[in-house]
Amino acid sequence: MKRLFCAIAAFLVLVACADTPTTGDAAAGTTTVRLGFSAWPGWFPWQVAQEQGLFAKNGVTVDLKYFESYTDSLTALSTGNLDANSQTLNDTLSSVSGGAKQTVVLVNDNSTGNDQIIARPGITTVADLRGKKVAAEQGTVDHYLLLLALKQAGLSEKDVEFTPLLTDAAAAAFVAGKVDAVGVFAPFTTTALELPGSKAIATSKDFPGAIPDHLVFTAGFVKEHKTEVQAVVQTWFDTVAWIKANPDQAVEIMAKRGGVTATDYKSYDAGTTIFTKQQNLDAFTPGSTPANLDFQAQQIVEFLVATGLAEEKPPLDGLFDPSFVQAAK
Repeated sequence: MKRLFCAIAAFLVLVACADTPTTGDAAAGTTTVRLGFSAWPGWFPWQVAQEQGLFAKNGVTVDLKYFESYTDSLTALSTGNLDANSQTLNDTLSSVSGGAKQTVVLVNDNSTGNDQIIARPGITTVADLRGKKVAAEQGTVDHYLLLLALKQAGLSEKDVEFTPLLTDAAAAAFVAGKVDAVGVFAPFTTTALELPGSKAIATSKDFPGAIPDHLVFTAGFVKEHKTEVQAVVQTWFDTVAWIKANPDQAVEIMAKRGGVTATDYKSYDAGTTIFTKQQNLDAFTPGSTPANLDFQAQQIVEFLVATGLAEEKPPLDGLFDPSFVQAAK
């Protein structure tokens, strides 16, 4: 995780107009989908799909790429080195604000507790963070969560000593006592909580729907390769069904990919709500509640502009395409 949102947005202005190259011959049905994902419980099912041959069962060839650095995956999608990526709505909107053309085709999950603000002993509420040193990766959803929590407590980022660090480095700095609190997501929450007496003082559970996670394709790929996009979306639902039928085996696969024990991985279950097809359909439906993607997008856009992470509101027309979820079996 090596880039700030602002840097990403500025960089994307240079690359967004380029068409994303694809691998293979679309007319012959041999196009390979280059799909990226990184360390988040809601995206580890892609590893299950690969190991269980579920992409092949749906007639699609996928080059699955795992990124140790989440923001490197964002850059890869925007520069044409991926056709699709697993990313948050926040980051998608930031990319779009920089000129990228991307399309959300699936909701993988909502964060319902696995994004956390964790504090050292003696700090029991968000209000206690006033004047304290708080680390998070600038521009990520945990930075967003921190600002939401501070606002709810009547504070702002100016009331704390914000320390921008990569997520893994932020967790390590917290355990080493170099900062008083940290914003991290699972599985890095496990690292942060190794500090004796530490605890989460705010989580994504406190802000329902604020952090949705998606499968995002370049708009050009969606236009030219609808069959492959449909197959990947179908594979997701098939994978979720396989995991439900084979929970122990699935946990072993996902825990190994995440570099944690099966026991630790099981502890993430409640903090990530994997979406069913019906939940996807409900989310894609326009509305005025946190459950509706268009509503959340407007809230996030206002945050991006207000915090200077985007110069102006990005266009939302065409951002959400529910047709592939609607057609899934």
